[in-house]
This record gives sequence, structure tokens and C-alpha cells, in this order.
Amino acid sequence: MVEKTTSIVKQDLETQLKLFVDVGFRYRSTQPTAWKLDLVENRYNRTLRNLTITIVTSGQMITTSTWERLKWTWQGHQIEYTVKGTGRPLLLIHGFGASIGHWRQNIPALAASGYQVWAIDLLGFGGSAKPPLKYSFDLWQQLVKDFWEFHIQEPTVFIGNSIGALLSLIVVADHPEIAAGAVLINCAGGLSHRPRELNLPVRLMMNGFKRLVTSNLFGPIVFDRIRQKERIRRTLLQVYRHQEAVTDELVDLIYAPSCDPGAHKVFASIISAPPGRGIAELLPDVKRPLLVLWGAADPWMPVSAENIFQELNAKGQPVEFVAIPNTGHCPHDERPDLVNPIILNWLDRL
Repeated sequence: MVEKTTSIVKQDLETQLKLFVDVGFRYRSTQPTAWKLDLVENRYNRTLRNLTITIVTSGQMITTSTWERLKWTWQGHQIEYTVKGTGRPLLLIHGFGASIGHWRQNIPALAASGYQVWAIDLLGFGGSAKPPLKYSFDLWQQLVKDFWEFHIQEPTVFIGNSIGALLSLIVVADHPEIAAGAVLINCAGGLSHRPRELNLPVRLMMNGFKRLVTSNLFGPIVFDRIRQKERIRRTLLQVYRHQEAVTDELVDLIYAPSCDPGAHKVFASIISAPPGRGIAELLPDVKRPLLVLWGAADPWMPVSAENIFQELNAKGQPVEFVAIPNTGHCPHDERPDLVNPIILNWLDRL
């Protein structure tokens, strides 16, 4: 038996990160630190590229395999993606710090059920380029739309986790002509906190932290502390209720790409970026069906967000909400044995 590996990471500048940064003082951050991961350009790529992994989750066998890693150039930047299967297209969009690998337990199941499954590494993450840009949802939305126009060209179901879910919601709201629907998995509320969402002490600490991370002098030092393996492990233990998922292999998979050139600049840009539009602002413009999945034990995104979607459903919009009990921020990876059938059942009825 090969231990379940988890290629994750979710950092939505949400409220549960208990991370201490020592740069002249001890700072308690409110942001999770699991950083971007990928299997490319590190030893795990060479080990896992052609490996079929048998994963045991909740007593059930799930077999997943690696995928072909493809390259596409967008605005002069290399974007990594994969595609598997034939049928109605699905586009999977990872969360903050994650990559295509976060879907490794979902892609085979969805493709085997008669869907053409696309997955993309957003600019700044995974195997995609990491240029020093001002990162925002507007940038990623244009990337996703251009990717769709170049590769897919038919109505697509967008499936995202965390900020990938919010990006999926933005695409469906702004470009209904390219969307057949969306699956939102523990949808983030924004790229960062809005000032009104934080009390004054926390707001001041966050502002100080952002200044440190974006500093040319102190930023690399702070980032180096953030990406230490033990800090990554502690953050992961906050994310997954099934803590057997937090293996040494998982920690290494997250740590290695954080050493890539450009990683610090991407991190600094994103945590200092504006939050963008929130769920409540976007939902009135959504005219396509939504499936909303929520790990009910998510320490970063409370399940109370259900109310927003239930109100929309009461108004006649096709929104289905499913809470996954005893599951954290990444239910598609933590509980694929539950999440995959829920998604497939909803797709069958779409």
C-alpha cells in the first residue's frame, strides 16, 4: 500500500494560519502558509511521472495515475496543463499554492466516466511560469478565457477549489457563453481579506506582515521561514481532518517548489493584492447551474457561507449545496471517495 499523497495548498489569506515569523519579532499571522507545489523540475517529478499510485482512503481503494504534462504559451509565459478523456469538457482550477497535482485523485475518475478533463496550472503556480507581475483575478480570468478559446471551444463546467472556485465563479458570471456550469469546492471569499473583515489589531499585523514580505531586504528572509518544512506540516495539520494525509512526502512535495526562482515574488504579490469581487457580488450575475461542496470542518472557510447559496436557491436559481462532514478545506483531495460520486451525479443531471 502506498500512502495517500496530497498535492495541495490553499492559502486564501484566511483566518486560521498559526504561523510565527521571526524577523526581529514574533508575528502571528492569520494566513495559511502551505505554498505552491508541483511535480515538475524536482526529484518527485522524475519519481512519479510514470508511476501508478494506489491510494487507500476511508477503507476504499482508489487508483490514480500520473498524467501527461503539456505546455502552452500565453502572453509570452509558459502555462502547464493536462487533458484526459473524451466527452463534455471540464476545466479544473486549483487553489492558492496548489497545482494540477491537487486533482490527481479526481482526474482519472472524471475522465473514466465520460468527460474530457482539462486541468491548468495558473500563472505563478505549479509548472507554469512565475513572472514578477501584479497577480489578480482579472489576470487569471483572462488566462482561463484565452485557454478555453484556444483549447476547448465548447461550453465547459468549471471546477475549482478555494480561490480556484472563486475564479470559476467569476468566469461563469462574466462569461456565461463559455460555461455550462460550475462546481465550487470550499470557495474563497477573495484573494485577501477586506479591511472591514478584520478587527484593528489583526489588520495592523497583516499590514505589517505584507510590508515585510514585499520588502526587498526582509521579504526573502520571511518567505524562507514561512516555507520551512515543519511550518508547512503544522499548516497542513490544520487543513485536513484526516491527518494521515499529512505525510513526509506531502510536505516535501510542497516544500520543493517553494524553492523555485520567482516563488517569493509571486507569494508577495498575491498576499498584497486586492481581494477582488466577493461571492455575494458575483452570484446575482450567475445564470448557470452551480454545485457547491463544502468541507464542513474547514478551519479557514466556515460552512456558514451556505446561507448565501441557499438564498439563491430559494430565488429559483439552480444551486445545489452539499456539506461534507468531518472534512477540511480540500475535500476533493481529502475525501475523493465521497466527492467524486457527488460531482458525477450532479453532472449526470446537468
